[in-house]
Parts: sequence; structure tokens; C-alpha cells
Amino acid sequence: MTPESPARPAAAPPEAAHQERLSLPWWAWPATPTTAAILATELMLGLPDLPAWLPYAVLLPLSVLLLVPAGRLPVRVTAGEFQVDDARLPVAVISDVVALDAAGKREALGVGAHPLAFVIQRPWIGPAVQVLLDDPADPTPYWVISTRHPVELATALLEVSRRERAAQPS
Repeated sequence: MTPESPARPAAAPPEAAHQERLSLPWWAWPATPTTAAILATELMLGLPDLPAWLPYAVLLPLSVLLLVPAGRLPVRVTAGEFQVDDARLPVAVISDVVALDAAGKREALGVGAHPLAFVIQRPWIGPAVQVLLDDPADPTPYWVISTRHPVELATALLEVSRRERAAQPS
């Protein structure tokens, strides 16, 4: 018998300065299956050779399966990076953050928007933040990210970014 090694504690994820999930509004959950049921009825009536149950069996579960990833987009600010879904940005390259209301978001994403900007926007979430970058190696000028708490997210990003820049040698 071999002696067992002591169990190592699992590495805890870094504590988040800000964390939220960009979830769907409540009305999306009943509206999507209802729309799928209407479409399934149209298919059933328009294609009489098709078994009547088939459009419902395919479209109703598919509509619910499409909602699950759409309502699970995480936004996190940790000590070293800004994470939006699977995109990661080192906080050291953040030069400024602007909290935007719905009108500001519309303007930031409008005609004058930079074509290389990184955008994660959800139409059902009005406010956003614009994260201005200072990274000569990256052509992306800024990120625009939807958020329900723009002031809190902007404050957390600025605070963590300033701490990270102060810790780096000049």
C-alpha cells in the first residue's frame, strides 16, 4: 500500500472587483417558445405531408436551447484583467472608462463608431461602458460593453487599472 499524498486545496479564483451576468429579460422566456410554436403551426399547416408533431418537437426545444447561452454572458473585473465572456483584457492597458446611458451607447455605436472597436452589446440592456485602451501593440481603440451597472463597472475598472499601473515599474 502506498501512502496517500495530502489533498491540496483547489486554487480559488481571484476575487472579482465587479461581477455581473448579462441575462435575458423575463419576457424573452415565454416569447421565444410562443414564437416557435406559431412557426411550427405554420409549418404544419403549410406542409401537410410532414408529420404534425415534427415541427413542434424540433422548434420548441431548439428555441429554449438558443436562449440558454444568450442569457449567460458573464462580465468580471479581477485584479489583473477585465473579462467579458471569453474575451480578456489586461487592466494595465485601460486608459479611461466612460459610463454610458442608453443615448450615449447609441451614439458610441452609431455612425461615428470606430470599425476596429470591440463591442459586446445586448439590445435589451440600455446602458454600457466605453473602455478606452492605451496599447500600441493592439489596433483596438476601445471596448463598448453593455452593463446594467455602468457606474459601478466603470469605477471598478478605473480603480483596478490605476492599482495595476501603480504596481508596474516605470
